[in-house]
Amino acid sequence: MSSTRFVTLIRPGRVDYTSAWGLMRQMAADRSAGHVGDSLLILEHPPTITLGNKARAENILVAPEDLAARGVALAQTDRGGDVTYHAPGQIVGYPILKLSQHGGDIGRYVRSLEETIIRTLGSFELIGERVPGLTGVWVGGGAAKVCAIGVKLSAAGVTSHGFALNVNPDLSGFAQIVPCGIGDRAVTSMRDLLRRDVDPAEVEPILLGHFADVFDVALMQLQVAD
Repeated sequence: MSSTRFVTLIRPGRVDYTSAWGLMRQMAADRSAGHVGDSLLILEHPPTITLGNKARAENILVAPEDLAARGVALAQTDRGGDVTYHAPGQIVGYPILKLSQHGGDIGRYVRSLEETIIRTLGSFELIGERVPGLTGVWVGGGAAKVCAIGVKLSAAGVTSHGFALNVNPDLSGFAQIVPCGIGDRAVTSMRDLLRRDVDPAEVEPILLGHFADVFDVALMQLQVAD
């Protein structure tokens, strides 16, 4: 009989992207060195546009100085994918996992992240879908994306970055970019799909339960000092 695998759950609240990325990198380095076990960061970012390692400059539709004037940060990252947008009202998850303990296959890992979100949407009677050839979770036959996914796997086989589920963000922020470099599909949120106000605090415990089930782990809460 296999022993229970534990993942430390860390909820630092709203964190600017640069600080969160630094924390993520340190956690991944510690996991790679075997100093700590697996962990999951669940947080929220202020308005931020991030560029993955396949990002194209033309997919940012607003000049950097105008973004700064609007209070939107711009960050080049080392995750996969193109351009995406973060804002309050998203649930952002960054799993720091030793992949060999979770199937050892990056494609399977991404599908498991998608499955976590699909099950979460299903708990609200929403149908989340995969689109062949694309990453993330979609609705309406692939017409609109509700969750973006972009990950990195280190040389030591440790995951970082992760997913951003749109619960109730101001979707107008996505008009500043070509989301994920895909210009012919929309971006939506759980609030728009449910046609009612929905708070991330309502969704988060359900998402965490599905994450634990999909990855077959037990989550342990780590208190973060204010």
